[in-house]
Amino acid sequence: MKNSRNPDADHPSATFKVGAIALVFLVIGYQVALFVYKASVSAVVAHRDRPDTVYVVDRALAEEILSGAPAAHDREARPASSVRPGADRGVRSSVSAPDRKSSVSVRREASHSPAARALSGTFSPRRYESFPFDPNTATQEEFQRLGFSEKQAQSLVRYREKGGRFRRKADFARSFVVADSVYERLEPYIRIPRLDLNTADSAAFEALPGIGPFYAGKMVSYRRELGGYSYPEQLMDLWKFDREKYDAIADLITISHPYRYPLWTLPEDSLKLHPYIRKYAAHGIVLYRSASPRSEWSVDRLVSAGILKADQGAKLARCVTAPDR
Repeated sequence: MKNSRNPDADHPSATFKVGAIALVFLVIGYQVALFVYKASVSAVVAHRDRPDTVYVVDRALAEEILSGAPAAHDREARPASSVRPGADRGVRSSVSAPDRKSSVSVRREASHSPAARALSGTFSPRRYESFPFDPNTATQEEFQRLGFSEKQAQSLVRYREKGGRFRRKADFARSFVVADSVYERLEPYIRIPRLDLNTADSAAFEALPGIGPFYAGKMVSYRRELGGYSYPEQLMDLWKFDREKYDAIADLITISHPYRYPLWTLPEDSLKLHPYIRKYAAHGIVLYRSASPRSEWSVDRLVSAGILKADQGAKLARCVTAPDR
């Protein structure tokens, strides 16, 4: 019995062969085009549309090129109408470190088209700086100088404009536009000022984590009663302001100029207003001052005399001024 199978079935058709060849040429053409494009970009980035000019000259001539004034030894030899390099608008010159004492290299940067400058800015290796900055106040330009792209810098600024705030360095690190490698480089330069308890208003207090309108108002009013905060832990004097709540903000607050309470000079009417003293202790302090020499004026003596309780004395001792000697 004869085999009825088509003998051409085991061989690719002519259409398939043509398609395969066309695909191969298409891939090769794409690779060639990509190579030419990259080579062109590299050339433009390196030279832009016009190559810079490099001079190797003696030091006196270099000074002439940069300043536009004839060198002393050549002042009369050169005609006054001659055009000096660097005098054209848009042309900048720079001097590199000298290879020898008598000569330097001078690069004259040519003027470039906007398209060439844009292409160079896109494909040239990004240059960055490292300098102290506050991520809550840095401008878009400063973010770009720090190494962020234009879009990344815009994203950081928009985050702040929408009410976002970087309270800690870790908050900045968690931003989706801040890569781990970038944060590691910038971490030593991040400067986020702490909130000063003696100058902040209630709105600034309210912005702290875990501090709402109630405690923000209490922090301001208690500062008024104390005359000023002497140490941050005084916040724990507030009702239900416990250690856990304090520890949550301890690294975000400070006191630039601690208040020193003038215990030994205030009259009784003023002393009784202080939260650590009140009316009874204020009268006893005035009597103690009048009956004791200045050398014996101390908070410990007030506690020993029973004028202040031990816990009152411990708190007052951290904010009281020393007596005049």
